[in-house]
Amino acid sequence: MCANSLRTDPLCQDVLAHHILMLEKVWQQRNEFDIVHFHIDYLHFPLSRQSEVRQITTLHGRLNIPDLIPVYREFNEMPVVSISLRQRDFLPYANWVGNVYHGLPGHSLPFNSGPGKYLVFIGRISPEKRPDRAIEIAVRAGIPLKMAAKVDAVDREYFTSVVQPLLSQPGIEFIGEIGDGEKADFLGNAIASLAPIDWPEPFGLNMIEAMACGTPTIAFPNGSVPEILDDGISGIIVQNVNEAVQAVPRTMAMSRRACRNAFERRFTVSRMADDYLAIYQQLVTGPGADRMLELRQQESSGILKEDAA
Repeated sequence: MCANSLRTDPLCQDVLAHHILMLEKVWQQRNEFDIVHFHIDYLHFPLSRQSEVRQITTLHGRLNIPDLIPVYREFNEMPVVSISLRQRDFLPYANWVGNVYHGLPGHSLPFNSGPGKYLVFIGRISPEKRPDRAIEIAVRAGIPLKMAAKVDAVDREYFTSVVQPLLSQPGIEFIGEIGDGEKADFLGNAIASLAPIDWPEPFGLNMIEAMACGTPTIAFPNGSVPEILDDGISGIIVQNVNEAVQAVPRTMAMSRRACRNAFERRFTVSRMADDYLAIYQQLVTGPGADRMLELRQQESSGILKEDAA
């Protein structure tokens, strides 16, 4: 649909316009497919309700937003998939048909036996990610910190007023956003990754990226963290900054191979694909599947009329 990422395209002024065009093209072709799998939150719900298309939606974002409540109450028949069980807490009445943790290709981030040389903070500069905590942990632990993080426009003022003044402290290096090709060295050569989050993280891809490299994560127990990290194996879950500082030397003694094994056992792209295939199979063969197929065939042949809906 788009030649470039809309987030990074300086010429893009209206992201929604591209989504509307995409939806129209999808709907023109919907009868060519058994299942349509959406990753655009609720934008398609009115169309999906009217067309009886066989579909699921993976919800990727935070759901603790009051504006979402009436939407998901109205469209409570829409089949949705969570990316962590904790993510569901805010919409318990939604039609959850599965939970699928993210996965990565096993070869994309190779195992690094270490030892690490520094701490890392990777992802996004924002108040809920608490990069200020990461800096405090590193400074108090006396270990250099490398920060590879993007600064979105909405977080620019936070970065300027809160984070930037802290970057002058000894051992703190702000790199900025990095690509996938740079993550292996960046994460693999780290002692530990810091995730001192202060919000209900729906998943936290940074944790499994570090895990793939054999690098444990020190994280606060918010959102999905207790589901993703095996405490003492792929990371250490702490309650506050003091505990995080104390956890740094503990991560140096952890088995990086055990950390990688946890990734291979739980967070490969193959496991993720198998989980989604099981959900697809249920949609195709489960209760109501025959009726949905009949309606789809009628719609495709022009039999289904508006007054027959």
